[in-house]
Amino acid sequence: MSLQAGIVGLPNVGKSTLFNAITKKHILAANYPFATIEPNVGVVTVPDTRLDYLAELYNPKSIVPTTFEFIDIAGLVSGASNGEGLGNKFLSHIREVDAIVEVVRCFDDENITHVEGKTDPIRDADIINTELILADLEIVANRLGKIEKKAETTKDKEAINEVNILRTIKESLEKSIPIRLIDFSKEDLLIIKNFNFITAKKIIYVANVDEVSASVGDNDYSFKLKEYAEKENASVVVMCAKLESELADLEDEERAQFLKDVGITNSGLDKLIFATYDLLGLATFFTAGTDECRAWTFSKGMKAPECAGIIHSDFEKGFIKAEVMSFNDLNNCGSELKVREKGLLRLEGKDYLVQDGDICYFRFNV
Repeated sequence: MSLQAGIVGLPNVGKSTLFNAITKKHILAANYPFATIEPNVGVVTVPDTRLDYLAELYNPKSIVPTTFEFIDIAGLVSGASNGEGLGNKFLSHIREVDAIVEVVRCFDDENITHVEGKTDPIRDADIINTELILADLEIVANRLGKIEKKAETTKDKEAINEVNILRTIKESLEKSIPIRLIDFSKEDLLIIKNFNFITAKKIIYVANVDEVSASVGDNDYSFKLKEYAEKENASVVVMCAKLESELADLEDEERAQFLKDVGITNSGLDKLIFATYDLLGLATFFTAGTDECRAWTFSKGMKAPECAGIIHSDFEKGFIKAEVMSFNDLNNCGSELKVREKGLLRLEGKDYLVQDGDICYFRFNV
């Protein structure tokens, strides 16, 4: 599954610095607006100690972790929906991602320009979210202009339903309520999906704090952002992008020691990856053997044939059974042989809901 999260925010809030840390690429992170023109795409490995364990146990020829794409989208400014800055060019990139990571500046630094003059996380978040809402309102208005007359004259049920959905969205957006907070049926959501609305996407906030605040865990600015996010049931990851960027160049042992020295237990970057994964309702299953140990991303609630199809479409078409053992059982038993001896290896059929940590071997026939 190819999944993407778009990193958005005002200029100079630390987006590109965070992106540097995520991908270990040193892209331009200049101290002026619009240093990022085209979206930078980086693939990050999702940390998973379970895959490390499997690699030790099977000693495979190949180890393939699961990955996640982050896209650094150039800084938005007030009026972006009307073309300010580089406007709609940037907003079009956001429409293509699965989730939004909104970086909000939660630190003071007189050496780094703030486009709005001073640090105010609530104002900054409001500016970004307002622009995203206005961009969606434009899509709604354009579509209603084309379909309302058709619905009235033809009495077509599908057209009438679409008009009603769009009017509900318009009314909510005009009240500054993003689409993701509107309670729609599954059938309605399928219609909405076709429009690629930005505010329908799930969102997570990153409070970009200074190094001192990162070691403590919060500051006054990040507390305010958490209160703001709580109103829309969104989560906030507190981190120092500058610190994370420095960590990205270190080896694992050096990184662990560095974190210990500054009083941080977990990398903010790892927290963001896991939080984004959780936000999208994702989980991991594994395939393991002497040839390859591999982690695969799937959506929670997927059945065995669907997960088999992630590996190859033929696996889903010709699915027969799935041999499944849980990672915890393998870890506790110490070997696949002992898992089998204890009767913990299961044969599952087409209705089996794959669980996070399952180790699967799919039987199929095409």
